Amino acid sequence: MRIAVVGGGPGGLYLAALAKQLGSRHEITVWERNAADDTFGFGVVFSDETLGGIEHADPAVYAAMEREFARWDDIDVHYRGRVVTSGGHGFAALSRRRLLEILQARCAELGVRVHFRTEAPAVEELASTHDLVVAADGLNSRIRQRYSPDFRPTLERRHCRYMWLGTTKVFDAFTFAILDTPHGTMQVHGYPYDATGSTFILEMHDDVWRRAGFAELDDRPWAPGQSDTASIALVEQLCAGVLEGHEVLANNSRWISFTTVRNESWRSGNVVLLGDAAHTAHFSIGSGTKLAMEDALALAACLHEQPDVDTALDAYELERRPVVLSTQRAAQASLEWFENLGQYTDQDPEQFAFNIMTRSRRVTHDNLRTRDPEFVAGVDEWFARSTPGGRADTPPMFQPFSLGGLELPNRVVVSAMDMYQARGDGVPTDFHLAHLGGKALGGAGLVMTEMVCVSPEGRITPGCTGLWNDEQERAFARIADLVHDHSQARIGVQLGHSGRKGSTRLMWEGIDEPLPEGNWPVVGPSPLPYKQGVNQVPRELSRDDMDDIREEFVAAARRADAAGFDLLELHCAHGYLLSSFISPLSNRRTDAYGGSLENRLRYPLQVFRAVRDVWPAHKPMTVRISATDWAEGGIDAEDAVVIAAAFRDAGAAAIDVSTGQVTPEERPAFGRSYQTPFADAIRNRVDIPTIAVGIISSWDDVNSLVLAGRADLCAIGRAHLYDPSWTLHAAADQGYTGPGVRWPDSWKAGSRPPQTGRTDGPRPRLELVREGQRQTRHARWRPAPLPA
Repeated sequence: MRIAVVGGGPGGLYLAALAKQLGSRHEITVWERNAADDTFGFGVVFSDETLGGIEHADPAVYAAMEREFARWDDIDVHYRGRVVTSGGHGFAALSRRRLLEILQARCAELGVRVHFRTEAPAVEELASTHDLVVAADGLNSRIRQRYSPDFRPTLERRHCRYMWLGTTKVFDAFTFAILDTPHGTMQVHGYPYDATGSTFILEMHDDVWRRAGFAELDDRPWAPGQSDTASIALVEQLCAGVLEGHEVLANNSRWISFTTVRNESWRSGNVVLLGDAAHTAHFSIGSGTKLAMEDALALAACLHEQPDVDTALDAYELERRPVVLSTQRAAQASLEWFENLGQYTDQDPEQFAFNIMTRSRRVTHDNLRTRDPEFVAGVDEWFARSTPGGRADTPPMFQPFSLGGLELPNRVVVSAMDMYQARGDGVPTDFHLAHLGGKALGGAGLVMTEMVCVSPEGRITPGCTGLWNDEQERAFARIADLVHDHSQARIGVQLGHSGRKGSTRLMWEGIDEPLPEGNWPVVGPSPLPYKQGVNQVPRELSRDDMDDIREEFVAAARRADAAGFDLLELHCAHGYLLSSFISPLSNRRTDAYGGSLENRLRYPLQVFRAVRDVWPAHKPMTVRISATDWAEGGIDAEDAVVIAAAFRDAGAAAIDVSTGQVTPEERPAFGRSYQTPFADAIRNRVDIPTIAVGIISSWDDVNSLVLAGRADLCAIGRAHLYDPSWTLHAAADQGYTGPGVRWPDSWKAGSRPPQTGRTDGPRPRLELVREGQRQTRHARWRPAPLPA
């Protein structure tokens, strides 16, 4: 094969070296516009997993890298005058310059031609004269731009500014230093790369950057290689306490806004993207060099294993894309955490340190406990002390919580989930008794009904429950009595009106599809159907209509109290009636109930206040909101903060934070705990308890979210459908037997996991002896003294 590599960074050089080893007859040429000894940046960090791949793929490169590594295990968090340390992480770093020298030498040894200070020929020429063209030309890839119709890239510029610097201070651990300045919060990311220096990154939100005066200094186009010396002088002053008199080093150092690069395809014919040209991930979870070298490993292997270039490129993208997407999700969570750093600066040092460690959602409470049990035990103890009624030796999820005066034994909520099993007149059945009663017996602290509709016309489907007559009230009272008599759970009712999303089929018959017959007219703030040409056009509500529906909510609330519910939640999410008033995508009114967010909130707040007036003062009310519509022109995260504050001021005890389902055009960013950042922002900016919901499926996630202060309660939906005793089993898995969860007397014989067939052989005696003596690795970088 003839292979052209455009870009002589670590990814391009490593790909060239690996491909040449796997096929000595390949003719491989690398073009690099910069000189061989030019490099921008300072250190490069690798994970153990990446190093394992490098070691097996090219032992010679690995051996040369290993001789240069700075290695350490600890992460230090400098915050509010304290240093909190977590160990057991495992890092290896070396200077970027030295890494390039190693890879350049390896390419020369193998016979790869590398042209420095040379622009590559036009990509069209390369594609026509080579079997493969590898675009390893970085973030600002010209090749990606040239073939953008095929790659279909998106470049998302984020909201922080940062500057890559070095320092002669040799950190002995990965260091996060949080700086409280007159301009706002700034953060330092620092780590050693050899015996002489460290990478030193200063990052801050755009607003802080402007207030600090950096915008006035960053007032010109910068030549390649030029550094912003005026800003660097100010950085030295701001970071004097971290630098402790050590020198700051510059290398093409100026302010950057991080850009997340994504491409719908990584190939165009025989041209393929690699590294930053294909994807970027925020530096706070690792290095772009690491990802690029992992790309190179995968591409070289696919070229060797597959019969032709087309198949190899398809296999490469199939292998790497899921890994990269997962990394980018974690990086996005970490990036957004740092963008919103200011919302956490009231946290105590213990909680803040745990929060920063788990910010990407890849590292969790249990994962950290494996790495550093002493650190996690210390944070757990802090949480127990900080929780009213908190208990020692208790996982965070089993600490009690007082929700507006309602005492809950633990932090687990059974999320409101429509079952569509009511009789045609909205009466809950034995199915609901078993469903809700089973979840209460299963150990959750709070069990929520499905959306209970306030009128026949307010139902979503014919299978939805209601609370507008005596028979429904009696049926719900039977359920509430079972929960109270046989469990320690509390039970809440969620009241709502379907609005324009009503009169549809049962979920398994066609979700959001209109009824073929027997339908009823639907209403909304504006005559806009949920799906144009599919769903009914709703009748626009008059002021009298709105008053009537408000009174239906009030009447349902009175019945909910009589039925014995402990909590009432007002459903203002998912595109149902009250939600459709809030979203500008469904509310186009021109009166006092449309237009501004303040106006669009007016009717939902009126309903809330009317219900609050009749709902007993000692019983809390919560509100479920859609914190974003996931659609252009709709509600976004900043709106959600305003919405939450409005309901807090009206008397809400907590906000149940969901998202979307307002428009079929939504484009949600699905993923594990994907809605949690919205609950996090509301809790920490609005100062109101939040309930997080959305693909939270493990007890480890619940422990992590609660302990980090991102939510007070976690609503678990699908996992409770899979396992009605999810909370009891979470306690058993963690070896917890305290008052935060109670097995029914009749079930206590099953409170331990059942025995299974033995599959493990006897373990060596010395391993058994040592197991109790294992300690957290707290190795720190201690370079050998430099020669005089």
